[in-house]
Amino acid sequence: MATASVAFKSREDHRKKIELEEARKAGLAPAEVDEDGNEINPHIPQYMSSAPWYLNSERPSLKHQRKWKSDPNYTKSWYDRGAKIFQADKYRKGACENCGAMTHDLKSCIDRPRKVGAKWTNKHIAPDEKVETFELDYDGKRDRWNGYDSTTYARVIERYEARDEARRKYLKEQQLKKLDEKNNNQNGEEGFEGISDEEEDEEDDLRVDEAKVDESKQMDFAKVEKRVRTTGGGSTGTVRNLCIREDTAKYLLNLDVNSAHYDPKTRSMREDPLPDADPNEKFYEGDNQYRHSGQALEFKQMNIHAWEAFEKGQDIHMQAAPSQAELLYKNYKVIKEKLEYQTKDTILEKYGNAATEEEIPRELLLGQSEKDVEYDRAGRIIKGQETVLPRSKYEEDVFINNHTSVWGSWWKDHQWGYKCCKQFIRNSYCTGVAGIEAAEAAADLMKANIARKEATEETPAPVEEKRVATWGTDIPDDLVLDEKLLSKALKKEDERKREERDERKRKYNVRWNDEVTQEDMEAYRMKKVHHDDPMKDFLD
Repeated sequence: MATASVAFKSREDHRKKIELEEARKAGLAPAEVDEDGNEINPHIPQYMSSAPWYLNSERPSLKHQRKWKSDPNYTKSWYDRGAKIFQADKYRKGACENCGAMTHDLKSCIDRPRKVGAKWTNKHIAPDEKVETFELDYDGKRDRWNGYDSTTYARVIERYEARDEARRKYLKEQQLKKLDEKNNNQNGEEGFEGISDEEEDEEDDLRVDEAKVDESKQMDFAKVEKRVRTTGGGSTGTVRNLCIREDTAKYLLNLDVNSAHYDPKTRSMREDPLPDADPNEKFYEGDNQYRHSGQALEFKQMNIHAWEAFEKGQDIHMQAAPSQAELLYKNYKVIKEKLEYQTKDTILEKYGNAATEEEIPRELLLGQSEKDVEYDRAGRIIKGQETVLPRSKYEEDVFINNHTSVWGSWWKDHQWGYKCCKQFIRNSYCTGVAGIEAAEAAADLMKANIARKEATEETPAPVEEKRVATWGTDIPDDLVLDEKLLSKALKKEDERKREERDERKRKYNVRWNDEVTQEDMEAYRMKKVHHDDPMKDFLD
């Protein structure tokens, strides 16, 4: 329960405390009392009733659940608008140079700028404003109606009431005027017969309007309570209902089950409930009537234009910047209209305008001409009209660089060229017949040179096969190797390789000998390890 900071308790004290709490909850024991003598509800949970340890509360209380820290400086008062505190007679140093008030400077002055300020004229000194500062609390800072005087709204109500009263008075006067005219006209037969149907309709309208005003005043049918200013509700205000009670509801126009669907949640009926009725007698043709007419259609087109422009890379958004989107759409329509006029003028310049007053040629008007055309039984043209070759979208028969044929009109030796000059180089300058003759002469000269070279060319001498040493070195013809010297050179090469493998047998003083015999070279070649030798791993 709402206890003070918990001290150490024995098991027996704890058991007694639990029993007391159970008795209080059952109503067998009186409820616990706080510091002010108020009873504490025994059903309050312990985590709410227990005070924090740092408050050092000695008696049970619920003050820690309330706002126990209150700032005396907080206030709910508001600024005294338009209040003045002092009216000076002459200009004071540091005051506003324009009006002479001490509470603001020239830059913050909201009075009309004077031609000569109060600092120099020393006249018409403005009084000092009342400057106040408030230290508002949390609620005061966020109160949107803080400082609002509700009595000022009485002026708005008075204005609307005066307008309604004037309207009722005007309707009453018009009705009385019509009744007086009717009574005067009934005294004579001519006046009685002169009443037209239009006047009777006006009288009925006046009576209906007066009846509606009286009913709305008595029964308050023309008003409805609505929630305004917020999405899900909020402040309530009286809004005049624009629906006339004599109008028939949408769902009562056609009671057929298979007619237009009515959604009661949104109160919408998209299709026409009476599609077969006379359009001149219908006052409602479905909600789609408003979606496909008037400004709704233009707004739809504007949305589509904004989407397409955004997809093409323009920074435009209908909801974020509607004014920008509308301006871009207007510019788009102007540019599109100009392009349409330009395209129309181009077509008229090229093909002419059939709607003009120019005289049409006789052969075109009657569909007759003196041209002789022969057809076969199948309807194909035999004579009298040349066969027109179909043209592609690419440029055809365009001759460049003095050529009389296009590139690709000549083929020779797997190469394309120009037929007029027989050149294979594209975009080359045409040389004509002279170029063809020069190319033929150059080809004949080249053939003659090749034939002459083949005739004077001698047969090559036969190549003698050379003897090769052990590993490919050329051996002179007069070389003779001594077998004994060769065996000594092989042993010497083995010792040298052994010294290279074992560093300990290498001598300190190295003796160099530049005299190398043919036997030494042959022994080196025989003992040399070739990395491309497949038997190198089997050598000693």
